[in-house]
This record gives sequence, C-alpha cells and structure tokens, in this order.
Amino acid sequence: MRIVFLGPPGAGKGTQSERLANQLGIAHLSTGEMLRGAYVRRTELGLLVADYLDNGQLAPDGVVLDIVADRTLLPDCEPGCIFDGFPRTLFQAESLDRLLTSRKTPLDLVIELVIEQGALLSRLLKRGRGDDNMATIQQRMQSYDNETAPLVKYYSRRGLLRSVDARGSMEEVYASLESVVKEAQSASPPL
Repeated sequence: MRIVFLGPPGAGKGTQSERLANQLGIAHLSTGEMLRGAYVRRTELGLLVADYLDNGQLAPDGVVLDIVADRTLLPDCEPGCIFDGFPRTLFQAESLDRLLTSRKTPLDLVIELVIEQGALLSRLLKRGRGDDNMATIQQRMQSYDNETAPLVKYYSRRGLLRSVDARGSMEEVYASLESVVKEAQSASPPL
C-alpha cells in the first residue's frame, strides 16, 4: 500500500504513520528524515540540500521531489510506503501522482487526521518542544492552512481521502486508522 498522511502540525501524523508502517511492513518516509539522510550521505542531492538546511531554509519543491523519487526506488519501498510530511503543496501532490503513476504504483489511500484548533493548540503547548511556542505554532498552522489544507479537496475529488478523528488517545486514533486501512485494503483489487 502507498498511503499519504495529512493533518496539521501536532495532529499525530509522525507517531501514527510510523506505527502503521511497522504494522503493515512498509517503509515510513518522513520528508525531514529523507532530507537529513541525503545530507548525511553527502549524495549529490544531499549536497544541494545542505545549502538550504545550513541556512535554515526549506528545500525547494524540485529538490524535495528528486529526493522522494530516489528514496522510493529503494527496496524497502517495494511493498509500499507511508508518506509523512509529503506532499506539502498541490504542486508536490500532482508531481507525486505523476511519479507513482509512471511507475504503476499509484496511491491507495490518503488519511487526514482531523482535530480542531483549540485541542491542537493545547496538545502542542503540552508537548514542550523548544519550538512549540504560540508564535511558531500559529505560523506552522497558517502555513498548513495555506499550503497543505487544499490537498484535502484534491484527494477527496480523487476518491482517496478518509478522515480520522485525531482527538482521542493514541490507541483510539490508531484503532480508527486500522479500520480505515482495512476498508481500503478490502476495496482494492487483488494483485
């Protein structure tokens, strides 16, 4: 299976997608980890990424897309993968679709973790990370609303989107995720 996780910062994408990837026996692809991995390996793309990371900037779409394209060719992605933190924009989503379609490995499912802003703010402030202050949280949420939220409509029109309430405990949310994945698996034609 190939799955995209969507949701605002703090909705639990990283935690839940990693757990689901382990259960399904597929790769968990975090964009941040892919960028840092290319940087550490000092690949050609990694050296390009270094300029952006060293200056505290986001890597441009083209660079991120190249890294994702390279990473998805590794053997652990053959049975499938979960995209965590990617795509971030409509351009990235359309590019990912073209890439996967060209490889005859299209997305099977897009999971949106839904949580209202008040609960999200409370969760992020309790998390206690150094960059989890009100100004940074609001900036990340605004960026999500402007850039990533439009993907909900995009994937909904394609019939891939399933929404999961992210307000409950980690176990409750995971149980809902499992249900959504099982439903998607049963709807997919056998290989």
